[in-house]
Amino acid sequence: MDHLKELSYKDLRDELDKLSEKYEDFNYSYLGMSLLSRPIPLITLGDKRATKSVLYVATHHATENVCTTVLLKLIQDYLCAYDSFKQLYSINSRYLHRMRKIHIIPMLNPDGVEYRLNGIEGTNPLYQRVIKYNENEMDFSKWNSNARGVDLNHNYNAGFMEYKQIEREREILPGRSKYSGEFPESEPEVSALCNFIRFNQEELQGVLSLHTQGEEIYYTSGGKIPKKSKHIAEIISKMTGYALSIPEDTACYGGLTDWLIREMDIPAFTIECGKGQNPLDISFAKSIYARIKELLFTFPILF
Repeated sequence: MDHLKELSYKDLRDELDKLSEKYEDFNYSYLGMSLLSRPIPLITLGDKRATKSVLYVATHHATENVCTTVLLKLIQDYLCAYDSFKQLYSINSRYLHRMRKIHIIPMLNPDGVEYRLNGIEGTNPLYQRVIKYNENEMDFSKWNSNARGVDLNHNYNAGFMEYKQIEREREILPGRSKYSGEFPESEPEVSALCNFIRFNQEELQGVLSLHTQGEEIYYTSGGKIPKKSKHIAEIISKMTGYALSIPEDTACYGGLTDWLIREMDIPAFTIECGKGQNPLDISFAKSIYARIKELLFTFPILF
């Protein structure tokens, strides 16, 4: 894979299929289906018998799919290291594989990514509605939401009703971003992810939710901090050089990290990668990966 290539949904599937052909033990499954019936790839690295796991999620927002490229590069490097018995920083790749599972969802919002990269097709059953949501424009380069104008990272059950009040006050409606949906987990992408987490919660030790931009780390929600989270956040900050921050305004409600902390009591960290204006140019992928690569490989053994 060209590390600097921006990945469409089809590109991602093609790259994962190539890895399946190259590495005999590698295969992937699906988290569930998007609103427009695109299967959402789910990759699990590591021995299925491992009793501890972590989860990495990217591209809740369609303008942030540089993070999809970053996680695909992680998968490639992991498979190469395992196949060649290489060390991953100070970690033996075979030990990591045996002792930990790494679940990876590189593109939670495939429909939104397709809108942003390729626009909307006239045959789409939501065509007229979505054009209206996009302010009657055909340019979807700023589209963050899923196929029907719901911001997936506001659709979790964490301060949801409080956020609904903010929506009413600010007249936030379905559209490019910020709209939370009719009820928590109303969107199939979020519902599938929450069900996966519930099913695996006994083994799941921690979660990284990758976003752009700001080079910040969020690890609290509503004043709540799960056990070990502060110490691990400090380690993450030291590894990446990213600053520890407290989310403000609309970023305090309805996100995956918020839900994991408030409802599941699972250590979760939002990693705001890179700096600039979304969507970051794909050329940022290389520097982002360099900054967080150590974290991605060592996060599983911090628990």
